[in-house]
Amino acid sequence: MEISNQIWIDKKIIHALVIVLNCFVRLAGKIFGINHNLGRDFKTIAICKFKGIGSIIQATPLMLTLRKKYPDAKIIFVTTKSHEKFLRLIPVVDEVISIDDSSGTKLITTFFPFIIKLISRKIEVYIDLEIYSHFSTLITTLSMARNRFGYYLRSSQYRMGCNTHMLFYNIQHPISETYLQFARLLGCAEIENQLWNFNNIAINDFSGNESLKNFTEKKYLLVNPNASDLRLERRWPLESFVKLIDKIGEQYPDLFIGIIGSTNESEYVDQLISKCSKKNKLHSLAGKTTLAELISLIRTANIFITNDTGPMHIAMATNTSSIALFGPCSPNQYGNHPKVNAIYKNVYCSPCVHEFEIPPCNGNNVCMQMIPAEEVFQKFKMVMQEKNSVETVSADTIIYTDNRNAVLGLVKRS
Repeated sequence: MEISNQIWIDKKIIHALVIVLNCFVRLAGKIFGINHNLGRDFKTIAICKFKGIGSIIQATPLMLTLRKKYPDAKIIFVTTKSHEKFLRLIPVVDEVISIDDSSGTKLITTFFPFIIKLISRKIEVYIDLEIYSHFSTLITTLSMARNRFGYYLRSSQYRMGCNTHMLFYNIQHPISETYLQFARLLGCAEIENQLWNFNNIAINDFSGNESLKNFTEKKYLLVNPNASDLRLERRWPLESFVKLIDKIGEQYPDLFIGIIGSTNESEYVDQLISKCSKKNKLHSLAGKTTLAELISLIRTANIFITNDTGPMHIAMATNTSSIALFGPCSPNQYGNHPKVNAIYKNVYCSPCVHEFEIPPCNGNNVCMQMIPAEEVFQKFKMVMQEKNSVETVSADTIIYTDNRNAVLGLVKRS
């Protein structure tokens, strides 16, 4: 099912259901007087994240911390079917329970078996890592978990019954630390701050993919020009990628360049390659890798250039030197890693992702357009020479207008 349709259903239908359910749960709580004391040795803990492989990776410190605190507990991850294979690569997860949202029909037919399975697990702690999703709040409540954790937002007063414990969502802190607040709420004394190390599981012999094997025997750069349709405004302009790749191809003629992407993104990748002048050094890998092969490709790359999206987080988890391009999100929240060289124009209206369903620019991502190809190229040269200089963003460098002196953050009437 398309993201736009999911958002419409979530906002227009599920939201109303959750408001009604919230009132019912509040009443039931008063009648039955359920004990929500957290000072117990829980045996069944569920973590829920429906959207974003990157967010799932950033949740691995939470999973590892919970495992230390509750070594005998069963840790369940609740997600969509598309993330099942990825989660099975993380051994700290004991079980994956998923729902199929690839179409409206599949969502309906898998919904009730999914809910029944959740209820049958008798979950004691359910941690909902989704921020705005009413659907996720609905699932959290229907799971019948004794303790239900979620995030408190300005507009989420109606969730105070559906969730038994709510935490403030802080966009100024690294997302992994924001997730770890739930572990601190549970009294976890030993906090694991490191991401799960995917170098332990990635297979890099490419025995079943001869073209990849030949490619990885050379010195190579990986480029990810994509961003999921959940937030397409995270994409650096195609023309900027073309300028960058042409310059790298000209000054580093022995460097092979692989462009990654999903099957759905292969057309966009082909469009990028068609505009580049050094096509003989470019290889489209979009839709041509398994998940394990993609992890291995990123792990063994000499350098990785990417937008702020899922593969960037894989690079973090494999300690691959990366240049990450940020705009709608702040690198202080999502790029906090010693191997990530973030480039970010601290514009007045950024970060906007966790403030609005539709960004103020309505998709005209000036924050990404303001990143010049020359600046990325200079950073690329520094990383290639192993002169990494990971920088934080200073509040003193906020950009208030674009290069035409137009005020940033203005929401135009449609």
